Amino acid sequence: MNWLDYLIVIAYSIGFLGLGYFFKENKNAKDYFLGGQDMGWFPLSLSTMATQLSAISFISAPAFVGLAQNGGMKWLTFEFAVPLAMIGIMLIIIPPLYRANIVSIYEYVEKRFSTSTRIILSIVFQISRSLATGVMVYTIAMILQAVLNISFHWTILIISVITLIYSYQGGMKAVVWGDAIQMIILFFGLIICMVYGWNLLSHNPEFTGFSPERLNVIEFSNYGFDGGEFGFWPMVLGGLFLYLSYYGTDQTQAQRLMSAKNEATIKKLLLANGLLRFPVVLVYSIMGLIIGALVTLTPDFLAEITEMTKIHYPEQYALNGIKPDLMIPVFITKYLPHGLIGILIVGILSAAMSSLSSTINSLGAVSVEDIFNRGKSKLSIEKYMKYSKISVVFWGIVCIAAAYLFGGSKGTVIELINIISSQFYGPILATFVIAILIKKVNHIGMNVGLIGGVIINILIKINFENIFWIWFNLTGFVITIILALVFSELYKSKAKEGFTIDFSLKREDFLSKEVLILTIFFIVIIVFSLYLPTILQAF
Repeated sequence: MNWLDYLIVIAYSIGFLGLGYFFKENKNAKDYFLGGQDMGWFPLSLSTMATQLSAISFISAPAFVGLAQNGGMKWLTFEFAVPLAMIGIMLIIIPPLYRANIVSIYEYVEKRFSTSTRIILSIVFQISRSLATGVMVYTIAMILQAVLNISFHWTILIISVITLIYSYQGGMKAVVWGDAIQMIILFFGLIICMVYGWNLLSHNPEFTGFSPERLNVIEFSNYGFDGGEFGFWPMVLGGLFLYLSYYGTDQTQAQRLMSAKNEATIKKLLLANGLLRFPVVLVYSIMGLIIGALVTLTPDFLAEITEMTKIHYPEQYALNGIKPDLMIPVFITKYLPHGLIGILIVGILSAAMSSLSSTINSLGAVSVEDIFNRGKSKLSIEKYMKYSKISVVFWGIVCIAAAYLFGGSKGTVIELINIISSQFYGPILATFVIAILIKKVNHIGMNVGLIGGVIINILIKINFENIFWIWFNLTGFVITIILALVFSELYKSKAKEGFTIDFSLKREDFLSKEVLILTIFFIVIIVFSLYLPTILQAF
């Protein structure tokens, strides 16, 4: 990087802080945590997309496709279940949550079960999300360390200070519009890297085509019980429960849906997300395939990644020789022109900060709502805003501390995030599905089911290492449902009264145009993925 790149990074960071200042006028809870609940589907769709198209997607997923051991285009199988999950969220989960008029979605389970259920669920979310966000912070620290040659500890501090100031001032509107901006910048960054990479690769006389073992997408015979990963059935079934939970019952995502003007806006948002995720992931997967091929054919490129691994990750150097996550940062600094390097670094930086700010904003929301603003006695507006900002700072510090715990990760960081989250997603999803659809479960059964689901899921993970982690989203869901039903029968208690939401599934809901479009799209991407290896072999 030269002075021009650093100038772009500094100017953009100041501008990004200005965005928080621009939206600093937040009068109450709905302003600060739900953006006044008057946001349209377009910025919310971009914001939702941007949460996935984060620095993690830009760095770690292409590394898996192009360079990681046993990696390849099978990364696309992560997207198969997304359209189906959007249908489930659209029909079952979000309508009753939106109509409950709440800030923390865990308030819903308190109204249905008990305060203890809400507290348990909120704590499960806070632990899992703060750990996963710590991994994301680690990723951007790794990028800055490699590119700017600043120590890991200093990069953590730089990220935390800027993000905390932005989050403290901003609120949900700043988070959403910040996400929208970074989404546009990062997507064009993907296109730029892909075009530059292809231009270099296609002019390399040794390039005769992509490695066939990295092109295969679908494996029907791989069930994920014997150490195999990314098989068709685990990715569709396990992935369905993963995305139902992530988009529908994770506060960081659900908070965006709750910020919409009305339910029609939510349907448009979910439809857009269901249709746009696959093309975006296809772009960064192909980018990873191209740049990975370039690494294998360019000794200087590989040598630089190896040397950087040796300096910054000696344990991984001794184990594998290279750290795949360094592939994109090295490519940006080695092959792109100055100015463009600065823009891409700033895009990655803002993506990570935006992801961090949206997470701590959500963690702040559930902390204030689930701990300080519960029950009949509510906080005054002044105290509410004071506690909200204190909790945002607190969770920022917690997430940064969590980043240090994962600094020595041996795998790609995105896999680590998914492994951590998959232990919790199934039980959390089961709690909301029961709250909405199964009236016979009481709070005793629900609490046992939720805690037992997480504990048994973790025990299965520890004792059966060959099971692919994405299955744990399904197993956690099933275990929680069974435990909740059994213990509700064994320990009967009076159902909570006075809480009713006008919600029922109708035939016309299943036949809506959004459901039909997403169903057809699911079939289309499966067929396309079957032929994708043949298409890519033509290059």
